[in-house]
Amino acid sequence: MPPPPHPPLLGPGRERTAQAFDSALGDCELVVARTALAQGRRQAARSLLLHTGDDWDRRGHRITVLAREPYAAAWARDWLLAEPGSADASVLLALSLVRRARCRKEDPAAAREACRAAAALAPADPTPWLGLLRLERAGKEADRIFAEVCRRHPDHHHAHHLMAARLAERQTEDGPDPRHEVYDFADRAAERAPADSPLAVLPVVAHTERYRALAAAGRAPADPDASGHWSGRRARRALRAAFQWWLEWEHDDHPRRHVDLNFLAHATSCAGRGAEAAALFRRIGRHATPAPWSYPDRDPCAAFRAARARVLGAAGDGVSRQGALRDVHLLF
Repeated sequence: MPPPPHPPLLGPGRERTAQAFDSALGDCELVVARTALAQGRRQAARSLLLHTGDDWDRRGHRITVLAREPYAAAWARDWLLAEPGSADASVLLALSLVRRARCRKEDPAAAREACRAAAALAPADPTPWLGLLRLERAGKEADRIFAEVCRRHPDHHHAHHLMAARLAERQTEDGPDPRHEVYDFADRAAERAPADSPLAVLPVVAHTERYRALAAAGRAPADPDASGHWSGRRARRALRAAFQWWLEWEHDDHPRRHVDLNFLAHATSCAGRGAEAAALFRRIGRHATPAPWSYPDRDPCAAFRAARARVLGAAGDGVSRQGALRDVHLLF
């Protein structure tokens, strides 16, 4: 049987900005609820969050995406009027205010207060603390909030990504440093996580976030492909472990799996690992994410399209996940 055709490359115009970077990441139930919420109907979102339950990674992902809607805060307030004390409505309001504060449309103090109110209504839920973490850039307060998230869900995917980004921004004046604290953080998290946890990819995320921080500070070349950042021993080791983990991973339903796939595809393409990158691009399909293709200051859609076309064109039609598994030992 011939291999499946390439998913179509991202189109121009509105598709580039809207469909290319859909934050729902293929969650069909979330897309339905988001559409209903955009039409002023909250029942679908209410049902979605009710049935998500304490799947904390999925809950955090879904509420974060719903909170991106322009009128999410107003809808959440109406919901709270109809259902006073609703934890779901409270956390949706909190994360929508966090979103507005990050866009400088809301007082961060009001967003923090909303997050604390949501946390009081649902003490076991890490999502309000995720909102607080999104408001903090660095320092001991970010460390404290991260600890609160992990006390509720030790392997919280989004929170670990946020902390890797925050830590990577520290001490950029030192330049490339294989002993930087972000690497220790990522290595420890990957080692402690269960065997089937996507935190196995966190060392690659940390290495990429460190590149972003160094390039933004003028301490690394602005072109990631020519930077050499992925050619060192640490990068090769992290890439090898993360890619081999992905090949053996059997749980393709993680709500933020496409985030990890995009980081892996970016790193393998920057490192010149065409076979691995091709397998990853095929699995990503249309679910590109702005990060890390925007690093350090690039048009993410153009960067994704260029890397994908280059890798798939060089690899040819015969590259598959199984083929990459067979050849991986030759490539590292």
